[in-house]
Amino acid sequence: QVQLVESGGGLVQPGGSLRLSCAASGFTLDYYAIGWFRQAPGKEREGVSCISSSDGSTYYADSVKGRFTISRDNAKNTVYLQMNSLKPEDTAVYYCATAPIATLCRASYMDYWGKGTLVTVSS
Repeated sequence: QVQLVESGGGLVQPGGSLRLSCAASGFTLDYYAIGWFRQAPGKEREGVSCISSSDGSTYYADSVKGRFTISRDNAKNTVYLQMNSLKPEDTAVYYCATAPIATLCRASYMDYWGKGTLVTVSS
């Protein structure tokens, strides 16, 4: 049974950092595409960053390039999202999601989802 459990969210001041973790079970992470998505109130869920299953290449949304870094620890079956220089507009529920194959970092391409972790950026 595929399961994803996110952690690491919280309240942080603008300019601060957080690291999100997504612990995966029921499948081998390095054979799947996996990514982070976020959804702010009143907005659609958007792809923040993904790792490809085919070659391990990474994708970042323009809004987070240079500030966020996705990484994967295959030994721990865990994926991380390091978020630096956080802005109020980064406030959202962050979800981890995965699929055997996902050619694009879009919510519609993902098959399994975690329950999410709330990130609030505010002074």
